[in-house]
Amino acid sequence: MLEMVIEARMASIAEGMNVRRILPFRLRRMVGPFIFMDHAGPVDIQPQAVAKMDVLPHPHIGLSTVSYLFGGQVTHRDSLGVEQIIRPGEVNWMTAGKGISHSERFEDPAALAGGELEMIQTWVALPEKDEESSPTFDNYKPERLPIFTETGIWMRLIAGDAYGLRNDVKTHSPLFYLHVILEKGKRFALPKEHTERAIYIAKGSIEVAGQTYTAGQMLVFTKDNDDVFLAKENSTLMLLGGEPLGDRYIWWNFVSSRKERIEQAKSDWKEGRIILPPNDNHEFVPLPEDKTKPAGGPPPQALS
Repeated sequence: MLEMVIEARMASIAEGMNVRRILPFRLRRMVGPFIFMDHAGPVDIQPQAVAKMDVLPHPHIGLSTVSYLFGGQVTHRDSLGVEQIIRPGEVNWMTAGKGISHSERFEDPAALAGGELEMIQTWVALPEKDEESSPTFDNYKPERLPIFTETGIWMRLIAGDAYGLRNDVKTHSPLFYLHVILEKGKRFALPKEHTERAIYIAKGSIEVAGQTYTAGQMLVFTKDNDDVFLAKENSTLMLLGGEPLGDRYIWWNFVSSRKERIEQAKSDWKEGRIILPPNDNHEFVPLPEDKTKPAGGPPPQALS
């Protein structure tokens, strides 16, 4: 059954770049290992203002960022020396582990023409044993991601396993993450393989148990849910969840199972011990002023 409805809140991560922030939510910090979710765009901006949207180099620890585009393109650069143009339908999985920094820049004005830029970014918390792993970045092309089609249904498995689908996207704990497009009038059900499950409505609307829910809402379900939901119109959904990892502390761009590790990350960034991307090291996001307790700091402000 439906346990909770989360309404996306508006947040600004850069000039001209406003996002709908879904996770974390004060009453629901995580769904499975997913601890953060932003929906950016569609972005409609004048070409001369594109540079202001750039997300400057910033750090992460204790998580994996997952970038998935519906349209447009973004250039990723990180402290491993990776430079990757992220395009629609790809999965870009960056594991921060013990520490990484990266930037996201919008360097092709044509990719923003007509409001085409639209992206979903999530953070996946790491199991305790992997929180101090070496950082990595992997780009998975669409042809490596299985697609299922049926009359009125199209879905791509981004990561994990669901509905009998699997791919080789490297994850650290049991989860599922899917991009689903339903035609009006089509019925669909959540996968049953995982303990915690949710639907984020990116476009359109769906009906659950006689109630209609619309774009910008996340529906969180209990494990025993067998309800089928109905697409009230052509709809784009992100289905996600997995097995819970336990409590996590989150402050700015840092996630950890330990409060003291968050404090160490703050010091590491402030003192330059987390290096900048070698091909994007002339500017960076400074450590925010800490006006809160470490265990419950402000929601993250970088896009990923």
